[in-house]
Amino acid sequence: MDLDAVADELYGLPPEAFTAVRDARAAAARSAGDRALAEKIRKLRRPSSSAWAANLLVRERPDEIKPLLQLGQALRQAHRDLDGAQLRELSRRQHLLINALSRQAGQLAKEAGHPISDDVQHEVEGTLHAVLADPSAAQTWAAGRLVKPLSPTLGFPSADDTALRRAPAARTPSTASRPAPRARGDRAADEERRRRIEGARREAADSEGELRALEDEAATAGREADEAAEHESGLQQRVGELADELKRLENEQRQARTATQKARERVRAVDRQVREARRRAESTAAQVERLGGQDPGHGRTKETKKGDV
Repeated sequence: MDLDAVADELYGLPPEAFTAVRDARAAAARSAGDRALAEKIRKLRRPSSSAWAANLLVRERPDEIKPLLQLGQALRQAHRDLDGAQLRELSRRQHLLINALSRQAGQLAKEAGHPISDDVQHEVEGTLHAVLADPSAAQTWAAGRLVKPLSPTLGFPSADDTALRRAPAARTPSTASRPAPRARGDRAADEERRRRIEGARREAADSEGELRALEDEAATAGREADEAAEHESGLQQRVGELADELKRLENEQRQARTATQKARERVRAVDRQVREARRRAESTAAQVERLGGQDPGHGRTKETKKGDV
């Protein structure tokens, strides 16, 4: 067991598992007699949500973070060189890359069961800005062991302005050895360089301000897109549920239609039986009445009564 191995394990864990595993590894180191290692492990701190998400991006997408590290080197060099055209091109790439990586971090966190909030998403973006501007921040992030989010600098390293601080060369006693027109030319060249440097600085500052505004707009659009996608997913799920319900109801309707048809057929059959039974009853009653009119006993009774009268 060594500190690097333990740190790699801990900072790859879900946030809620960090403390328990850290304490278990420290206890194991103490049991093994390495109290110094146990103390170092105990001092490892649980990462914040945004730091964990940034670490997750490094660990799960190692090939996709390399372009960001390379872009940071190029941006820092362009600022030192006062290359306005290069700065504008790299700034566009910066916007696209940070937006893509921050959304990937959010998606990875969601897939890991720990979706992050908008504030945490902003902190991840701030870390990525810091990685671009500061090589030490880039090295720290690339190790995948951040404890807290990195703070983005206010700007990239400024250009080398030694030319602005350089004093004019001292004149020799003899004016013939350094003609006045040559000195005026040097001062004009220095002034021109100063104007170019200041103009490049203003352009770089404007570009960075515009970039930040676009990144904020892109982040908002990204969040809105995520919310819309989540809403769409919910509606899609609801549509599926309703489709299943519709199938169930259609099946019930078919069963009810079949039951109705059978019930109607039964009603018709019973009606036929009722009509037949009624005809038989009427026929039997008529027969009984006819037989009653021909009864001999009835006839004698009538004759006896007539003779008595």
